[in-house]
Amino acid sequence: MAHPVSPLARPFPAIPPIAGVTPRVARAGYKDWGRCDLTYVELAEGTAAAGVFTRNVCCSSEVELGRQNVAQGHARALVVNAGNSNAFTGYRGREAVEAIMAQVSAHLGCAAEQVFVSSTGVIGVPLPKDKAKAGIEAALVAQPCGWEEAANTIGTTDTFAKGAMATAVVDGRTVTLGAIIKGSGMIAPDMATMLGYIFTDAAVEPGFLQALLSAANQRTFSCITVDSDTSTSDTVLAFATGAAGNVPLSSFDSAGADAFAAALEDVCRQMAHLVVRDGEGAQKFIAVTVSGAVSDESARKVGLAIANSPLVKTAIAGEDANWGRVVMAVGKAGEPADRDRLSIGFGGTWAARDGQPLADYDEAPVAAHLKGQDISIEVDLGLGEGRATVWTCDLTHGYISINADYRS
Repeated sequence: MAHPVSPLARPFPAIPPIAGVTPRVARAGYKDWGRCDLTYVELAEGTAAAGVFTRNVCCSSEVELGRQNVAQGHARALVVNAGNSNAFTGYRGREAVEAIMAQVSAHLGCAAEQVFVSSTGVIGVPLPKDKAKAGIEAALVAQPCGWEEAANTIGTTDTFAKGAMATAVVDGRTVTLGAIIKGSGMIAPDMATMLGYIFTDAAVEPGFLQALLSAANQRTFSCITVDSDTSTSDTVLAFATGAAGNVPLSSFDSAGADAFAAALEDVCRQMAHLVVRDGEGAQKFIAVTVSGAVSDESARKVGLAIANSPLVKTAIAGEDANWGRVVMAVGKAGEPADRDRLSIGFGGTWAARDGQPLADYDEAPVAAHLKGQDISIEVDLGLGEGRATVWTCDLTHGYISINADYRS
C-alpha cells in the first residue's frame, strides 16, 4: 500500500555523476509491486570502502558478510535488494548473499569480498536466489540511471526519495560527495541507520575513511530515532573512487582532510535528518538539545531518552506543552541529573529553570511554536559542559496504520 508523501519531505538534490561510480536498477520482483527493487552500483578499481553496521544481534547475513568484507578496505560493486531483508533466514539467507557476491565478482573479475550486498524489507523470508540472479542479470545490462531513481529503488515504506551532496577542496581539487539513503521506521541506530550509501571521487585511504565515517556516524546517524527499534539490517557504507586525482587522504595531516571530514559529516547529517522527516506517520520534526551534561555521550543518552518517549512524542503530536513529560524522560535516562538544577524549554522559551516552573512562564509562545512543523526542545542539566543534539519525530496514528498493514 502506498502512503502519502510526508509533509516534512524535502526535494531530491541535484547530485551530479560521481567519477568512478555507475548506478543501475532492475526489477527482481521480490514483492508484487510494479517497480524496480534491485540496485546495482559498479565502482572503479581501487575504490576504498568503509562501513558502519547495526548492533542488533539478530542481524542479517548481509550485515555479517559486510563487516567481514569492509575489513579488506576495497570495493568493486554494491547490490541493494528492496522488499526482503533476508534477516533471520539461516543458512539459506547466507547462501543467497554469497551467490550474489559470486555472480557479480565473476562478471567484474574481482574478489567476492569486494562485492557488498544489502537487503531491506520483511524479516524471516529467505531471499529468493532465482529472483536475485535474474535481477542482477538485468541490472548488469541496464542503462546507467540517475541518483533519484537509485534512491527510489532502495526504498520500502519511504514516502520520498532521499539524497544529499556536498563538495570540498582537497589538495587543490574540488571533490564531490553524493549519497542516497532509505529509512522510515525501525529507526533507533546503535551505529548507523537503515541503508545509506555515500560515494565520492576523492582519494582516501581505507583506514582513514573508516575513521572519518565512524566519527561522523556518532554525531549524526546515532543521534536519530523514530520508534526506538534498531533494525536487523542497518548499514551505512562509504566508497571513495580516487578519480579526482588528489594525493590520497591518510590522516588529518593530509592537505584538505579537515574540509573532506566536514563535508562527509554534513552529508551524513543531511541524510539522518531526511530519515526522521520521513518517519512513519510523522507530522513534526523534533530537535532535542541537551546541554550541561557531565559529558557529550551522557547528553546524547539523555536526549535519546526524551526522543524515544512515547509520552513526549504524543504530546508534541497533540501540540501540548507538557514539559513534565520531559522531566520524566530525563529522570529515566540512567544518566547523571539533578532535579534541582534542571531547566526545560520549547522553541527558545524556558518553562522551568533550576528545578522549578518559572513564576512568569507564558505558555502562549510555546503553544505557537508547537503548531509548527519544526520543533525544538531544550534541556539544561546544569552539571557540566557536555552537549548533544538528537533528532526525532512525533508519534501519530499514522505510525500504527503503516505498521499494522506492513506485510499486506
